[in-house]
Amino acid sequence: MISVDRADALSLRISRVLQEETAHQLDLYLFVPGELGLGPQVLAEEAFYHAAIHVKRTYYSDRYRLPLVLSRLAERGRLDPAQYRLGMSLYAYQYVVALEGSNQPLLDAARRVRRAEKAAAGKEKGAVGKEKGASGKESAPAARERPAPGTPSAQAANDTHKPAGGQAKEREGQKEEASLETRLEEHAELATGILKRLRRQEPAEESLSRYYVTIDNYLSWFTEQRLLALVANLPRGARFREIRKRLLAICREEGAHREAQQYNSERVTRDPTRMSNKMRLLRRLIEYPVTLKQKTQELGGGEQKAVKALATAVVMVFVSLGLLRVRDALSDITALFVLAMAVLYALREVFKDDLRNTLWRLLRRGRPKWRRQYLDPTRNVTVGHQLEWFDYQRFLKLDEEIKRVRKRNVAQREEVVLHYRSRSRMSPTRFLSGYEHTRETLTLDLSPLARLMDKGSHRVYRLEEGQVVREEVEKRHLINLVIREVQGDRPPTLQRWKVVMSRSRIVDVERVHAEGAGQAD
Repeated sequence: MISVDRADALSLRISRVLQEETAHQLDLYLFVPGELGLGPQVLAEEAFYHAAIHVKRTYYSDRYRLPLVLSRLAERGRLDPAQYRLGMSLYAYQYVVALEGSNQPLLDAARRVRRAEKAAAGKEKGAVGKEKGASGKESAPAARERPAPGTPSAQAANDTHKPAGGQAKEREGQKEEASLETRLEEHAELATGILKRLRRQEPAEESLSRYYVTIDNYLSWFTEQRLLALVANLPRGARFREIRKRLLAICREEGAHREAQQYNSERVTRDPTRMSNKMRLLRRLIEYPVTLKQKTQELGGGEQKAVKALATAVVMVFVSLGLLRVRDALSDITALFVLAMAVLYALREVFKDDLRNTLWRLLRRGRPKWRRQYLDPTRNVTVGHQLEWFDYQRFLKLDEEIKRVRKRNVAQREEVVLHYRSRSRMSPTRFLSGYEHTRETLTLDLSPLARLMDKGSHRVYRLEEGQVVREEVEKRHLINLVIREVQGDRPPTLQRWKVVMSRSRIVDVERVHAEGAGQAD
């Protein structure tokens, strides 16, 4: 299963779990609007690869209780501290990844509900204003007969006058609010339950306790931050009052827990910058034992030198033949002879570079450009390697299944296609005992594309409740991301995602198509 979400303002995070198969292939096709003017002359392939694509692989296990079992074995002296650290780091890392993945949909849902509430409040305010204006023209008996606002009869009257579409939207909004409330309660229960299970296994030995303190300190702070982000985006209505109190109570408990354990000094706690920097360092310490080391090598260095030598030799053959012909024709060193030599050497410089570039393109076409070697972080044993490609492609030369998934129409002919491919081969038998999978996280930085976008905004006018409303709208661009994954002999998995972005941020990421094993369109 492939997931795509926002890593930060201008970055996408593409995550997948690699199964037991040894061979894996991933293709990313980025369809960029032609109006941005992107091309090899504007942004070279190598420059985009090094600036925008960052790959990380970690050990992964779906047996979440395994690290807790390892901690009990360590307490009984059956496990050394290095293995305990690895197990607990894996447990903490998977908790962090799961919390990040589940928190973002809740944030999006909370923002949708909040926007809907604001829109409903604005319409209600406008309706009340109209009603007040009309009430000045009513007779006194008619005003006395009108039900007071907020009473059941007034609510019934309002519902009666609402159009069918408005009632359907209101019912849909109420369903989303109820679903959000239930999901928030489950989210809080899972987070607190996982932290409680972790804290039941606090080791007594000092050699193990330092690893436990690092993990507990970071998970407590990370959980607090994610729950506070949810509270900050929750609607202000009375419906979410109880769940807001519950989330705030959990945050206070986590803060009191860190203070009671004296995990952080008072000076660090008071300074948000120092606290954030410390927690970022703790996260790196947690991720280090479970993240595979990488060695990246650019391919074709020797071939490039050979092509350069060949191009120089071929051009020099023709230059030498030309010099011999000129000498035979002039038979003496004159000004004309010197001029002819200058012309021949000028032609050599021109054609040498063109010939070298042409030969290099023909030689490297379709071949990988980089090799990435993966090493176990504790034993420095090679556990796999990966070949990578990155280039610009024409739409007509894409595979038929990619064209079909893209569903391109006439209005999108000017798109520029960027293609990234990785083909890896892993050795699960060399993994750490107990782990058979790895989790790959590919961060795609879109800031090179954002720099090509216009910064300006424009005004949009619309009619609402008989009034003309003016809104400032920023210019946005739609980028399509098509992903194809092949693991072993399984059929390929295909997905298409829509990425809406402006110059300053990624606005929305939405999956619009999926097919293959375990996918639902």
